[in-house]
Amino acid sequence: MNVTQDMSVWGLVANASLFVQLVMLGLLLASLLSWWYIFRKMFVLRRAKTDTEVFEKDFWSGGDLNSLYQAAAASKHRSGSLERIFESGFREFTKLKRNTAERPADYGIERSAAIDGTRRAMSATYQREMDTLEDHLAFLASVGSVAPYIGLLGTVWGIMHAFMGLSTVAQATLSLVAPGIAEALIATAMGLFAAIPAVLAYNRFSYDIDRLAVRFESFMEEFTNIMQRQG
Repeated sequence: MNVTQDMSVWGLVANASLFVQLVMLGLLLASLLSWWYIFRKMFVLRRAKTDTEVFEKDFWSGGDLNSLYQAAAASKHRSGSLERIFESGFREFTKLKRNTAERPADYGIERSAAIDGTRRAMSATYQREMDTLEDHLAFLASVGSVAPYIGLLGTVWGIMHAFMGLSTVAQATLSLVAPGIAEALIATAMGLFAAIPAVLAYNRFSYDIDRLAVRFESFMEEFTNIMQRQG
């Protein structure tokens, strides 16, 4: 086997110690899983932003709220997050408003309860939608923060293994120690390869989710004001 083959990436990985190979395998799996979550989250957030913009346009166009509610209820599994927040709030408000009409003597108390119930219903749906949007972000954050250290652990172990192998050699030369060190450094490179995309994706997705959260919260406040005026 010539020197080029010995120092190729695949050759170094194949000749690394078992522990370093296990570290590399773990980092490779973490990287592949990160990329799977990155692409999934990319499409989910893109659809969430599109659905939010479409519903906001329909809502503020001055259309009938009952028609919007019927459309949201009919397509509940295909509607966007903001549409589901509106649907839960309007459904609760309609139900409580019906109870108020049946007991006109308690109109003031029932009206306040209807507004509070509407706000709580929207808040509960808001939390569920945010949990869905934030799904798998913790994994990306963990990969971004832990992968470099795991790679460094493999590097330290590999270098230690390489120097221990020199103890049986009468004369240590660079040609003897270089392959072992190169094998170990691949683990650090793989750790960075797994961590950098995960960190960049986590920061970008967190920013997009925060922007959507602000839009959801603003809508909830404005919709509550509309319900108070129409109460």
